[in-house]
Formats: sequence, structure tokens, C-alpha cells
Amino acid sequence: MAHVYQHIQFNYREGVGHIVLNRPDTLNSFTQIMHDDLKAALDFLESRDDLRGVILTGTGRGFCAGQDLSERKPLPAGQRRDLSEGIDRNYRSLVLRLRALPAPVVCIVNGVAAGAGASVVLACDIVIAVKSAKFIQAFAKIGLLPDAGGTYFWPRLVGMQRSMGAALFAEPVSAEKAEQWGLIWRCIPDEALEETLESVHRHLADGATRAFAATKQALYASGDNSLEAQINAERDLQRELGYTDDYLEGMQAFGEKRPPRFTGR
Repeated sequence: MAHVYQHIQFNYREGVGHIVLNRPDTLNSFTQIMHDDLKAALDFLESRDDLRGVILTGTGRGFCAGQDLSERKPLPAGQRRDLSEGIDRNYRSLVLRLRALPAPVVCIVNGVAAGAGASVVLACDIVIAVKSAKFIQAFAKIGLLPDAGGTYFWPRLVGMQRSMGAALFAEPVSAEKAEQWGLIWRCIPDEALEETLESVHRHLADGATRAFAATKQALYASGDNSLEAQINAERDLQRELGYTDDYLEGMQAFGEKRPPRFTGR
């Protein structure tokens, strides 16, 4: 039976999956239903041999406000909650699966991204945010630390001091500042959101899919490799790409001074 999506919108066209978080009245905060929807979408994407890219965004004025705390029922006086369960059940697999997809995952942040929502943004390969968007690590305000990969992504992207300040003081980081820091790739005008969504779709659907996947693989491997190991990895991946149809098409198009027509093969 096909999965019925309730808290996300999902469609797949021209090899590109579109995932839209869809609880605008709650700033698209995470629920168990939303996590189940995301798992079903990822199951589908992982099954496709024609996958060329994924776009993740949200509806309304926010991208994601993090975990919907209203789902956590009050406990009897004196009892404590094991917060590791939600990480093990949902967030760990979501973040790791986004990173492992063999195609670029582009997050287009349409508004505030807070808590686990901000962490999931940074699990994507490229982040574009509208000017009004903000990134907030507000965990300290409720006595917690950043999770869903937050303590991994932030220091690698912006350094320790900026990561500590954003987490310990829970101060919002504007999209413009996020671009300046290197937390995201690009800040765009709010009115350019729809145009950017279509432009990114076109780039993924028409791009050199195998080259994109190899680039993603190599860049993420570089964090753990020595220089020699990284050059060896580049050599091995380049060898594979040299046998692809897209490389032959790219070289022919270059010689003929025309745009390439990549097929993703």
C-alpha cells in the first residue's frame, strides 16, 4: 500500500524528489507522523536508480521550529523522560540518510530554522535561505544541548567560537550572517523563493548526476583523509567518471561549443 503523506508534501519528477514540510500552523515542527512521512519519502528516494537530486523546503513562514514539544505528554510528578529515545528512533536515521543519498540534497530555507530543524538543514549538501530566515540553537533555554548533529555541523562550518556563542546564548543567526560565516551557501531575497526552487530543480534534473554524486562523496571523505588518501580517492572516482556517458557528452558539447545534454548515466 502506498504511503499517505500527512505532515509533508512529497513529489518526484524528472529524477528530483521534492520534500516540503507541511505543518505551517506550527512552523513545521517535527511530529512522529512527520518523521514517518520522511522515512517513507527516503525509502522511495533510496529505491530509485534514476535519482538526480532532492530539494527540501517548508510551507508558510518557517522552515522548521524543531521538535513539537506538545507531543511529549506531561509525566507524573518526579518522573524523568529519556530524551535519547527520539534521537535513536528518528533524528539519527534522518540525518544520516540525507547525507548518504547518492545525489545532492539542497535545502531551501523559507523561514526560521530552530533546534533540530536547524540541524536537519545542515545535514543537507547545499543550503540556500531567504533573507528573512534565521537559524536558532535554542536548546540552552530549556536546559538541553544541540542535537540531531548540531554539535557536529556548526563547528565544522563556522568554527568553535561562533558555534559556542550561537548555542550558549541561543541568539538567532540571520541568513545574511549565516552566508557571511559560511554556515550556508547563499542568501536570496524572499521574493526569489519560487524562482530559486525551480532553478535548483532544473540544475539537478539536467546536471551531471554521477559527477555530482562523486563530488559529494569526495568532499565528505576529505574530513577524515590524509592528503595522499584524498588524492587517491579523487583518482579512483575520476577513473569511474571517465567511463560515463555524461563525461563523453560533456567533452563533445565542449568541443561543439554547445550546452551539454546530460542523462545522468
